[in-house]
Amino acid sequence: MAGIALSPWPDSWRVGACILLTAAVVVVLLRQHPRWRSVAMACCVVAMGMMLGSRQQPTGEPDSQSSVSTAASHVRQQLLEHYHEWGISDQAYGVIAAMTLGDKTQIGRELKDTYSKVGAAHILALSGLHMMIIYSVITLFLGWRRIRMLSQVVVILAVWAFALLVGMSPSVVRSAFMISIYGLLSLGYRERMSVNTLAFTAIVMLAIDPASLYDIGFQLSYMAVLCILLFNPLFGRLLPLHVLQRHRWLAFLWGLTTVSLSAQIGTAPLIAYYFGRFSTWFLLSNYLVVPLATVILWLTLCVVATCWWAALQQLLAALLSVVVVMMNQLLEAISQWPYCSIEGLRPSWVQVALVYLVIGCCYVLLSLKVARARQSV
Repeated sequence: MAGIALSPWPDSWRVGACILLTAAVVVVLLRQHPRWRSVAMACCVVAMGMMLGSRQQPTGEPDSQSSVSTAASHVRQQLLEHYHEWGISDQAYGVIAAMTLGDKTQIGRELKDTYSKVGAAHILALSGLHMMIIYSVITLFLGWRRIRMLSQVVVILAVWAFALLVGMSPSVVRSAFMISIYGLLSLGYRERMSVNTLAFTAIVMLAIDPASLYDIGFQLSYMAVLCILLFNPLFGRLLPLHVLQRHRWLAFLWGLTTVSLSAQIGTAPLIAYYFGRFSTWFLLSNYLVVPLATVILWLTLCVVATCWWAALQQLLAALLSVVVVMMNQLLEAISQWPYCSIEGLRPSWVQVALVYLVIGCCYVLLSLKVARARQSV
């Protein structure tokens, strides 16, 4: 990432190649000095990023899309037309289209602002939450235990088919990558979600398209997942395990709380930098939208699957419309509360970097405290 950020500095990729060659020679010569050798290896990685970032990216739109993407776009348009046939309201249609197919063109500006003010804008963008729900749904129907490897391959292919259907946005591609690695590692009973997995997906995406580093969705998505992976296990230990095992509803609420807090820690500085806003009621809005989003995705799937039974489909579509309208009204009510969001924030990139430095120091201190508590026990 540092190399890609520094890529505008050299005149061409040859400068990065020279730095890479020099650092590689230093790595070879410093076999007896592991610390300096590590610095040289880090310079090699930065030089590789500079070479990737200085590649000449194609300008302009391609004349024609691939047949696969064209077919996926045609299927997505057909599904959107089916949504119109369900007879749901315009606001409900826009939210459903955004949450299931990634089409936010039908959402009004006021509704978008409402979701942004209460800290629930991530629900309207296809991300890891939506992809994990879809992964769970597919696994529920295709989770053959006797041929587990084949079932995981089918599930992963289905996840990538859905990612292609919704347009392969950076957040969707990142989620599909992580879910694919999650599914493959589950076959070996290894640690499936880790910082290494997240870093691997970032390396692959940046190697394919270095310009993704400057995409706001890419930055928000990775910072949210990174802080969830780092802080969520630490926050989860604040309540005793036997209490969470005894009360399942408390465990669900506490898990939702820790995940929401962790994601907010990672994304709040970037949201303040790009949008000048901080949502104070984000925790309450997540208590509402996460369960309702799961219900909406399940109901949408049921409505699509019952196309052969018109009466049942209309009943489920009416129920789906009620749930979406209720979620919109609840969030709109929260947006009217005093101090719902702090507006006018304009931090510089230096201030944002310092905030993340403070967050990193807090993580180190908290992890050390948890480690000492374990040793004392």
